Amino acid sequence: MITRRDCLLSPAALAAASTAAASGPAPVVISSANGLRACTRAMELLKTGADTLDAVIAGVNIVEEDPEDVTVGYGGLPNEDGVVELDASVAHGPTRRCAAVAGLRNIKTPSKVAQRVMEQTDHIMLVGEGALRFARAHGFKEENLLTEKARLAWMVWKQSLRDASGHNNWAPGLWAPSAAALKSRFPQVDEATLAWAWQVAVHPPTGTINCLSLNAKGEMSGVTTTSGLAWKIPGRAGDSPIIGAGLYLDQDVGAAGSTGRGEENIRIAGAHTIVENMRHGMSPKEAVLDALKRIERNYNGNRDLLAKFDINFYALRRDGQHAGGRLWSGPHASYAVNDGGASRLEPCVCLLQKRG
Repeated sequence: MITRRDCLLSPAALAAASTAAASGPAPVVISSANGLRACTRAMELLKTGADTLDAVIAGVNIVEEDPEDVTVGYGGLPNEDGVVELDASVAHGPTRRCAAVAGLRNIKTPSKVAQRVMEQTDHIMLVGEGALRFARAHGFKEENLLTEKARLAWMVWKQSLRDASGHNNWAPGLWAPSAAALKSRFPQVDEATLAWAWQVAVHPPTGTINCLSLNAKGEMSGVTTTSGLAWKIPGRAGDSPIIGAGLYLDQDVGAAGSTGRGEENIRIAGAHTIVENMRHGMSPKEAVLDALKRIERNYNGNRDLLAKFDINFYALRRDGQHAGGRLWSGPHASYAVNDGGASRLEPCVCLLQKRG
């Protein structure tokens, strides 16, 4: 319908407005803060016309193959037996399909295996030995994923364990070592690496990478991939491989993902909650804050209990609007964005403020 305002616009202005409306959203990729390079790579591929899922998987492959990121892929911190187990999920907006793998060993890029499950089967999730056999059958190379750096951290964790009396089977005598005593146990390791190993031993990290994309045609995809909680019980799966928790996407609405404390996310089906919030009119910022409030409510607002963990959410709406959210404020409360230029970090909206 032509309005009075339309009649007042020049033919050139009307043509420009029509072209803008038909051109679709501007491409954008967002990711967890460890995904600056992932966003850059994904955007490069989107600009060439690559599929949105191929783009985000190529992006996170950089992190999966990086031994310095100890929460994802190769170099990830192992389970309590010293074995690296990986989880990943993928979602493809144009076909409305998804898939996941959990507890996958010996394969650096679980995101690619999850994509192959989506493309080659009608299953949603493969786990453990079955996932490995599937990957092996499709030509994925098996490798030892435990780096020397991760092995050192695992050994330090083993020696940090104590029973109620302070006894430790991994240490000589009856007492587990302190951080200061580690140098005598590992004389060949530099002080900075030992300090890092002690930190991750007593405070197991819960990293991960989530990456979401939108192209100019309005097509969306997402991926989440992780090595999971350090020192976990073998076979433990967090939220990352669970569609609706670590990743969820509805092509008509948007996409969401998460990193951090997976158990808390599973309890509220966080990614699904965020997408449904956006479906019902919330902005991405409002949607992630609502998910964080649900976690807070599970603890009746008890700050002492909530202070024991953190969690991040990421939301990308189909019109290109996006947000990152974090339970606690802090120097690392940010997420990565690329909307066509250089990848950058943007601040997350935080539900709770740390004292001081």
